[in-house]
Amino acid sequence: MLKVIEKTRIWFGISLIIILIGVFSMATKGLELGIDFKGGTVTQISIKQNFDKTDIDNIVKKYTSDFQSNKVNNTSIEIKSANISSADTSLMVKDIKAKYKDAALTDQESIGASIGTETRNKAIEAVFIACIAILIYVSIRFEFKFAMAAIISLVHDVLIMLAFYSFFQISVDSSFIAAALTVIGYSVHDTIVVFDRIRENQKYIRGADVTILANASITQTMARSINTVLTVLITLTAVYILVPNIRNFSLPLLVGVLSGGYSSIFIASPFWVIFKNRGRKIKVNNAK
Repeated sequence: MLKVIEKTRIWFGISLIIILIGVFSMATKGLELGIDFKGGTVTQISIKQNFDKTDIDNIVKKYTSDFQSNKVNNTSIEIKSANISSADTSLMVKDIKAKYKDAALTDQESIGASIGTETRNKAIEAVFIACIAILIYVSIRFEFKFAMAAIISLVHDVLIMLAFYSFFQISVDSSFIAAALTVIGYSVHDTIVVFDRIRENQKYIRGADVTILANASITQTMARSINTVLTVLITLTAVYILVPNIRNFSLPLLVGVLSGGYSSIFIASPFWVIFKNRGRKIKVNNAK
């Protein structure tokens, strides 16, 4: 039987170091907010033929260094920039036409700073509501201690994702929020698998110490958890490499799924043990 709970300080220490690095990075460098959150211009250009995205990026770099470009399909590209003017956009399109004679500007949209702020607030609200809904569901389905341990695990995953993005100064946009919500759903599902086994073992190993109970349950579900995480990571890695159009979505998923698999075993379960032990101590003290 694996002795996971006995090494709780090691697991918490690893997570704490990564989160503190992220907090320091966010305090010094901040998060690199994308166009969806800070406002700017979204330009869509139809190339009308197969093209090399690197060629387009090199042209755009003449007019702005702060931009994101994504292939919409094999013949169109979307360029997001926070500080490009209408005049520079016209010159940029002209240069692209010189490279690809059939290229044409198909759409241009400005996103104001106020809209970006509203989008950011709604994104935070969405994550908060998701966590509250999960807290209520797990409390009803299991018990409040399980729910609290699960929520701490989810907060851990989001903080790890933010730490990664801040440290490497990767742009945070609406795709990141969609990925974060997806990771929250994935992580809580993986956590519930372990919690469900703990609840089942409570029926068969009555009176057992919670540490032994948690270790036994983790050991029984460890292979499933690892296999699930590995298969998802393999798929996401293939998507990240072969489908560059959605890397803004697949990259945070990669980080979040890895963190979620770790937290389900090494964060959620140890916290449940801590809450159970504290609950028992309080009962003993009250009895005395």
